[in-house]
Amino acid sequence: MNYYSLNRNSEKTSFRNAVIQGLAPDKGLYFPETVEPLDPAFIKDLENISNPEIAYMAIKQFVGDDIPEAELRNIVTETLSFDFPLEKVEDDIYALELFHGPTMAFKDVGARFMARCLGYFNRNRKQDAGKVTVLVATSGDTGGAVASGFLGVEGVDVVILYPSGKVSDIQERQLTTLGKNIRALEVDGTFDDCQDMVKTAFLDKSLGEKNLTSANSINVARWLPQMFYFFFAYKQLQHKEKDVIFAVPSGNFGNICAGIMAGKLGLPVDHFVAATNINDTVPQYLKNGTYSPKPSKQTISNAMDVGNPSNFVRIQQLFDQDIEALKAKFSSYSFSDDQTRKVMANIYKASGYVADPHGAVGYLGLKKYLEQNPGKTGIFLETAHPVKFLDIVEDTLGVQVEIPEQIRAVMDKEKIKRSISSYEELKRFLLDSK
Repeated sequence: MNYYSLNRNSEKTSFRNAVIQGLAPDKGLYFPETVEPLDPAFIKDLENISNPEIAYMAIKQFVGDDIPEAELRNIVTETLSFDFPLEKVEDDIYALELFHGPTMAFKDVGARFMARCLGYFNRNRKQDAGKVTVLVATSGDTGGAVASGFLGVEGVDVVILYPSGKVSDIQERQLTTLGKNIRALEVDGTFDDCQDMVKTAFLDKSLGEKNLTSANSINVARWLPQMFYFFFAYKQLQHKEKDVIFAVPSGNFGNICAGIMAGKLGLPVDHFVAATNINDTVPQYLKNGTYSPKPSKQTISNAMDVGNPSNFVRIQQLFDQDIEALKAKFSSYSFSDDQTRKVMANIYKASGYVADPHGAVGYLGLKKYLEQNPGKTGIFLETAHPVKFLDIVEDTLGVQVEIPEQIRAVMDKEKIKRSISSYEELKRFLLDSK
């Protein structure tokens, strides 16, 4: 499998090189040269196939010969060491819970898969070639998932940038308390500022010896494995005779982009809904045809506080840059914090289900689409455990959320971080790191 840059000014490369480089030399995102649909008989028989086998069949064409079959099967099995339950919330409405992993966020899948791929690629790396530095920006859950996934991986250092005051206390603890090969930088700015610093570092030739790569969803090994749980959700549906709609709370749009890729592989999804908070760059694009990134705004669904979603260019490519073809399979709606809090309360009152702010935005997007397109089965993604937004959930619902063991493990640990406010400070930090 070859990958090409969506900026089309770099040479094609392998899965291995795309993972290690993260971003193409021309600053473009890597994209697979071909996408081959899976055997329809395989899709039809999903409910009789194990999750690791489904994941292996979905990902193998994108990895190609860069990882042997036995090793790739091991990587997939280790990645998927937890459950992905589909919970009924109301008639024909389900929540796909993606928070049963080690950091209680959907990003555990991509981070664990990428860490294991990079660990495999580093096995035969010469010591004098230096360590690989994973440089990642986070608006919330990415940092914790990457920190957990890469903790102790041989030959890999991890540097995480996060916006000061714009992640929850638990999210911050998950990325600042692990130590070892994980270091955290608190940035005076927004997530977009963090992301811009990361992209600038990739293009800075003076940092070449640091062997930089990214663990954001711009990296193909973080992005593509997110296909898995769309297959897992469909597998669990008891009645598949109705059209299936997936609604995905969306910030950097990597998750929904992976879902659309699952659709390209043959998963029978009728429509995708990207639900956003007030950071509405994509909903506005679908309304007026003009893509106009804007500074991100802080909300209670902070992991979606992204004003310039990197992965939307991949979604456009999946539809051959045809906005009408995109609109036929893809919708996007924006919702306020007030709407989010109100629907969290309504869901709890009606069903007893506790949704976090991100899942609640996904639910809102699903309901809005179904109002105009009734008679379908809807699945919204619950991307993080409610405990990660403890104050918001408890204040909104008037309930006490039990603290899971994964979270209790970091609550009393000391936060170790360094504050920066400019790219020059990031560069100096990287150059001074051993």
